[in-house]
Amino acid sequence: MDIDFDGRHIWHPYSAMPAQSNALPVVSADGVYLTLENGRRLIDGMSSWWACIHGYNHPVLNAAIQSQLSQMAHVMFGGLTHEPAISLAKRLIDITAEPLQHVFFADSGSVGVEVAMKMAAQYCFEQGFYNKKRFLTFRQGYHGDTFGAMSVCDPVTGMHHKFRRLLNNHIFIESPQCGFHQQWADHYITELEVHLSQHHEEIIAVIVEPVVQGAGGMNFYHPNYLKKARVLCDRYDVLLIFDEIATGFGRTGELFAYQHAQVVPDILVLGKALTGGYMTLSAVLTNSRVAEGINEPFMHGPTFMANPLACAVARAAIDLLLSGGWQINIKRLEKQLTRQLAACADLKGVKSVRVLGAIGVIELHQEPNWSDVQNQLVTNGVWLRPFKNLLYTMPPYIINEQQLTYLTETIYKTLSQL
Repeated sequence: MDIDFDGRHIWHPYSAMPAQSNALPVVSADGVYLTLENGRRLIDGMSSWWACIHGYNHPVLNAAIQSQLSQMAHVMFGGLTHEPAISLAKRLIDITAEPLQHVFFADSGSVGVEVAMKMAAQYCFEQGFYNKKRFLTFRQGYHGDTFGAMSVCDPVTGMHHKFRRLLNNHIFIESPQCGFHQQWADHYITELEVHLSQHHEEIIAVIVEPVVQGAGGMNFYHPNYLKKARVLCDRYDVLLIFDEIATGFGRTGELFAYQHAQVVPDILVLGKALTGGYMTLSAVLTNSRVAEGINEPFMHGPTFMANPLACAVARAAIDLLLSGGWQINIKRLEKQLTRQLAACADLKGVKSVRVLGAIGVIELHQEPNWSDVQNQLVTNGVWLRPFKNLLYTMPPYIINEQQLTYLTETIYKTLSQL
């Protein structure tokens, strides 16, 4: 494999050109393992950015792709439809909250956020709310890398501060300060209530990652925040958008994170694990109020919208998840992560350790030299991708006890040498 060519000519995520370090050459993947060109096998503790919940090379998902490929790989969705899209839409409507009856398929999570924001905006404009022009969201949030999505990511500590001058000026409030397992008090919602009361006439929607803020800082917050937010949005006639690209399909212990709070958003964005990590696809679900409140054509139409291959494997991935006792399995992972990562809290430099569902996070007081840490992890057969001051894992759901033990022990061993 020509790694020198890769470093000189191929731009990898969140990197400079030419590359400052070589990417690892992967030649195959199976189960929870990535196999490198030199034969080394790594346990993937990232599920390929949280998407490959069923692991790699799964026979059920392979079969779904192969079966659909024999019929058609793609057909435009403008003026045409097909069974994989219809079947997937039915399944999504069936497993999400009853009010969410309408589905828009998009290319990726970031594009799904763009669709949700445009959908909310067009609804407001067509309903005569012409002064509504801003979104409200949390600091420490992350919603994607396209322009609309970037505009609702944290403007200071997020990855997109270099583009701040080009982005719309939305309203940011502090991320929820009440942890998932802490005692709730109503003062935690005060800032949101103040901003909605003062600015609701110009706010199109509140857009948040429910319960878990992902790439912005791995903050786990109390579900009551979402309950109160739903009440406030209804009171001030502001739409509520949940970005469940990272949290959907069981990662937090509920099938969807909003179920921790038993509230329903007006618009729900799904992605990542939707296809089991096989192909890029997102889905934006909304209620009849929004869908039927948009009287003119909704002006968005990706070329590869509702790609048949992606829809077919997504339907198979959802069925595979729901048929496999996923709740018991996630609880197993949560208990083991909680037990085995606890020792990290006593290490020098560790600020906190937190676990929710199949997510384990170690927060450090300061950001170390992650390149050295990652090299050591790879040497010991583990693939993780730390960021900021966080070392975290979101392993595939199929990881067994021995594999997860090796993963957590390697994390502890690596951090203990800092």
